[in-house]
Amino acid sequence: MLVFALIWLGQLVSLFGSGLTSFALGIWVYQRTGSATQFALISLFTTLPGILISPLAGALVDRWDRRWTMILNDAGAGFSTLLMALLLFANQLNVWQIFLGISAISTFNAFQLPAYTVATTLLVPKQHLGRASGMVQVADATAQILSPTVAGLLVVTLHIQGVMLIDVATFAFSLVTLLLVRFPRPETTTEGKKGQGTLLHESAYGWSYITARPGLLGLLIFFAGSNFVMGVVSVLVTPLVLAFGPVALLGTVLSVGGSGMLLGSLVMTVWGGGKRRIYNVLTFTFLGGLCIFFSGLRPSVPVFFFTAFFYFFGIPLINGSSQAIWQSKVPPDVQGRVFAVRRMIASASLPLAYVIAGPLADRVFEPLLAVGGPLAGSIGKIIGVGKGYGIALLFVVMGVLTVVATVGGYLYPRLRLVEDELPDALQNI
Repeated sequence: MLVFALIWLGQLVSLFGSGLTSFALGIWVYQRTGSATQFALISLFTTLPGILISPLAGALVDRWDRRWTMILNDAGAGFSTLLMALLLFANQLNVWQIFLGISAISTFNAFQLPAYTVATTLLVPKQHLGRASGMVQVADATAQILSPTVAGLLVVTLHIQGVMLIDVATFAFSLVTLLLVRFPRPETTTEGKKGQGTLLHESAYGWSYITARPGLLGLLIFFAGSNFVMGVVSVLVTPLVLAFGPVALLGTVLSVGGSGMLLGSLVMTVWGGGKRRIYNVLTFTFLGGLCIFFSGLRPSVPVFFFTAFFYFFGIPLINGSSQAIWQSKVPPDVQGRVFAVRRMIASASLPLAYVIAGPLADRVFEPLLAVGGPLAGSIGKIIGVGKGYGIALLFVVMGVLTVVATVGGYLYPRLRLVEDELPDALQNI
C-alpha cells in the first residue's frame, strides 16, 4: 500500500498539472478563434484518439513491463506539453498544433491508464481494492476542483506558457515517483495463456474475454449507456444553469458538484464499497437519474445546488465500486487488454453525446417549450415555458431513461449477481 500511495501521489500531482494545461489551452483557443466549435473540438481530440487505440494499447501493456510503460508514457505526454509551450514562447503555436499535441497526449494516456490500473491490482491487497479505487477518485476530484481555479490565477501572473511549464514539472515529479519503486510481475494464468498469440489476436482477446462473461458484458453496456447520459448532461448543464442565473451561479454550481465528488471519493476511500459493490453501482446510478430528473422538472437555483452535490457525490462510489469488481474478477496478466476494451466501449458513447446534445437541445427540445410551442400548453404548465425550459425537459427525459435502465439492470440476474457468479481472479486475502 505504501508503494501504491507513492505512485498515487505522483499521479495526483500529474493530473493537477494536466488540468492546468487543459484549462489554459481552452482559454487560448477560444480567445484566439472566438469559436465555440473550435473550443469543443478540444474535448473531442482529448478523448477520441485514446478510445480508438485502446485495444492495441491494452495488448501491448500486457506484453510490456507496467512500470516502464507508465514511465515512458508520462515522459511522452510531458514532452508533448513542453513542445507546445516552446511553440507558444516562440509565438509559433497554431490551433491545429494544439489538436495534434492533445491527440498525442490522449494516445499516451491510452497506455498509461490500463498500466496504472494493473499496477494497482498487483500492489493492493484484494480487500483494499475498493479503497484504492476511492483514492484514485479523490485524485480526479481534487484535480477537477483545484485546476480551473488555480489555472485562472496563474494565467494572469505567469501567462499560458508558464502554466504549461508547471504541467511539465508535474510530469517530472510523477516520473521520479515511478523511478523510486518496483512493481511485482503478474503470474501467468490459464486465461493469460489462452490470450497469447499475434498482436491482433491479443488486441481482440479483451473483447472475447468480456463477451464470454455475461455479467461483465452487462456491466459494460450499463456503463456505456450511463456515460451517454453523462455526456449529454455535461454539455448542457452550462446553458441550463445560465438560462436561470448569471455566470457566477454556474461557477458556484460546479464548485458544489466538485465538493460532492470529493466527499464521495473520501467516503469510498474509507469505506471501500462493502462486499456487494454492484448494489452501489445500481443504487447511486438510480439516485443520479433522480437528480437529473428533478433538476429538469423544477429548474431553479436551490434545486441546482442540491442535485449537483448529490449527483457528483455518487460518481466516485459508482466508478470505484465498478473498478473494484473488474479488478477482482479479471486476472492481472490480461487486465491491460480487458480494461482497454472496456474503456473503449464504455467511452465510445461520449463523443456521440457531445455531437448530438447541442442539436437535440436547440432544434428539438427548446422549440417544444418555447412560448407558443407544441408542448407549452401541456408539459409547459408543469416545467415552465421559455428559454432554458426545453433543455430542462431533455434533462427530465435523460433522468427517466437512467432510472429505467437502472431498474432493468437490477432485474437482469447476470448483472445483479456478477460478483457471485464469477470467481475472484485474485487470491490475496
